[in-house]
Formats: sequence, C-alpha cells, structure tokens
Amino acid sequence: MSHSLSFHKWGTMIKINYFPKLVWAVVLSLSVLVSGCGDLTTSTPDTGTTGAVQQVADAQPLPGGQFNRYFPRGADGYSVTFRQEKEGFAQAQLSRGGDALALLSINDLANNPSAARKFQESTQRIGGYPAVTQGRNTTALLVGDRFQVKVQSSSESFTPSDREVWLQNFNLSGIAQLR
Repeated sequence: MSHSLSFHKWGTMIKINYFPKLVWAVVLSLSVLVSGCGDLTTSTPDTGTTGAVQQVADAQPLPGGQFNRYFPRGADGYSVTFRQEKEGFAQAQLSRGGDALALLSINDLANNPSAARKFQESTQRIGGYPAVTQGRNTTALLVGDRFQVKVQSSSESFTPSDREVWLQNFNLSGIAQLR
C-alpha cells in the first residue's frame, strides 16, 4: 500500500509523500545554519583581554557635553575652546597667544570597546593610568577602563612632555567616576 497522493497542477505531477521530507530537510538545514551562526555578530575571538573591554561593550555612551567640566581650564596665557560635542565624545582646542597648540579630547569607548585593548599591554603610566603614544603627535590615557583621554599636538613646539602635563591637567579622578 502506497502512501503517496499525487495530483496534477498545470501539467506537473507533485507527489505529496515527498513534501513532508522536503520540509523537514529544509527546516533542519536552516536550524543548523541559524544556530551555528547566531553568535557571529556578538562574539569576538579570545585574545586574552580583561573583563574591562566587555564592560565597556555593555555600556551606553554618555552625552559629550557631560565631559566638558573635566577638561583643563585655560590659565597663564593658555585658552581652552570647546570645538565639538557628540554622543560619547567631546573635544577642545588648546591655544596660546592665538596659536593652536593641541586638541584635547575625551572619548567614551562604549562606542568602540576594541579601542581599550591598546592600553592593556602598556607599561607607560601617566597620573596612574595606562598611557599609549599614537604616532608622533598623540598621547592617550585609559581612565576608568572606559574613557580615552587624549592630547594631540597641532604644533611642532608642543612636545610629548607638554602632552603629558596637559593630560594630568584633566580631572582624571572625576572622569574615572563617570558611568
């Protein structure tokens, strides 16, 4: 006794007994594909990173305007002029006598947790925080395992030691308390 049922539709014969097998094959194939690839968008390879990077990834970036009060203040002929604010970022220009010397910034790494990895192998510390030199003109700190505080020279006369002094002029302990 055959369990097949067939009918004609537009001149094509379809055997119904093959239909359930075909459906199950497609469903099983798709479930294997979906379950195997389901974590591709959220997982990263294990690179020996600390939990701090994961904590940053789970956070929402703070409004940029919230960072302004932690920037150094102008004094002794230096002026600090805020240039840009957006979610997770604020930037100011440091000038003296009308000459631009450096860009100062705070960046919430909740938008870019992989950027925190560059600080993990750092042996340099400024103000007690891990520091890195980026190229010839930039020095950055990782504060509170989440906030990158950066000084980028705009002038040849603004040296790495000047950048270090201005990094320490930020309210680093205040930034470390942000969440």
